[in-house]
Amino acid sequence: MSEILPRLRFNLDFMPSPDPGRPGLFIRDPYHYSDATLLVPPPLVQALECFDGVQSSLDLRSELVRITGEIQVSDLEKHLYDALNDAGFLENDRYLELKAQREAEFATGNQRHAAFAGAAYPQDGGKLADLLTTRIGGPQRTPATVAIAAPHASPDGAWSTYRAAYQSLPSPNGAHDRTFVILGTSHYGAPERFGLTRKQFLTPFGTAATNVALVDELESAAPDAVRMEDYCHAVEHSIEFQIVFLQHVYGPNIRILPILCGPFVKSIYEGGMPEENDGVARFIDALGNIAAREGGRLFWVLGVDMAHMGRRYGDPLRARANLGEMMAIEQRDRARIAEISAGDIRAYWSLVQNGNDDLKWCGASPIYTFMKAVPGMKSELLDYSQWQIDADSVVSFAAMRFDRP
Repeated sequence: MSEILPRLRFNLDFMPSPDPGRPGLFIRDPYHYSDATLLVPPPLVQALECFDGVQSSLDLRSELVRITGEIQVSDLEKHLYDALNDAGFLENDRYLELKAQREAEFATGNQRHAAFAGAAYPQDGGKLADLLTTRIGGPQRTPATVAIAAPHASPDGAWSTYRAAYQSLPSPNGAHDRTFVILGTSHYGAPERFGLTRKQFLTPFGTAATNVALVDELESAAPDAVRMEDYCHAVEHSIEFQIVFLQHVYGPNIRILPILCGPFVKSIYEGGMPEENDGVARFIDALGNIAAREGGRLFWVLGVDMAHMGRRYGDPLRARANLGEMMAIEQRDRARIAEISAGDIRAYWSLVQNGNDDLKWCGASPIYTFMKAVPGMKSELLDYSQWQIDADSVVSFAAMRFDRP
């Protein structure tokens, strides 16, 4: 008797194989519930459609017979199922077990380990310091600056923009008295929610201590809008990259307030402003109260990218950086940036809502959160760039500086 096959997880990364010598569909788990990766050969890719929660093992067997032209496919059927199941890529008990285990490990630990050291940047602290000294240098001592917006794209694709942002930081003098509030995009987090953690953040440079008192204050003020010890922190790069750059400038023992900002989906798709959600309003109010009370003891860092266009992001467009339709995308990016620079939060958000954010700005909610919590800042665009992330897809990002008027 045939059994209904479990559904292939929706929250996996699917991409063409990066190795021309080994073509196929590359699958990995961005949440790292599983560290496995699979390469499905081109002839078998279509068989993955059988894992939809509706079709059965008999349907899979029939599809494999059609694909291979062979009658005896039981071994291939078992191998494909076992590979997906063992990797935790199916929505079944195996996946739930891996998910619960990883989330429990993160929640009970007191440290957040660097997830991207050795991949996006060097694991060795000395080599990392040499790289950042060459690529970034040090701050240019701009004492009026209270915030920067920097990319969270891979440093290899964004060095000039990272440099423009981090060279505009104020002098290291007095850095030990500051808390760096890092508003990062939550790529995997729930809409209308803010991810918090009390954990220390480890990097190749050392330990950045989280300002637990401020975390507690935010959780107490807006519990419905907060995900405490949010597992997304374990796998998110939008904050980790900023910590590494801040430690390069100010030394390893910085104090941080790491906040992952989920997308404001309800506002984007249904209209109205994000703070019409009561939880979002309470969180932003609490953050604004902290900003007003702490003043110059806080420095704000926004880890944000902008447009995501092309095949990787579901567009029919074969995007080419700085060419063709991406020139029009740049003008739309710059229109949003102009409203941010003018401090006109409603005009900025109206442009985001236009077309349900068809530009797919993954920095939209951190920017909005900052503008609401710390209103009235003057800002300047320091650098704008488009990065060809793959042959048919482009990410745009910018460096901005926010100063006291």
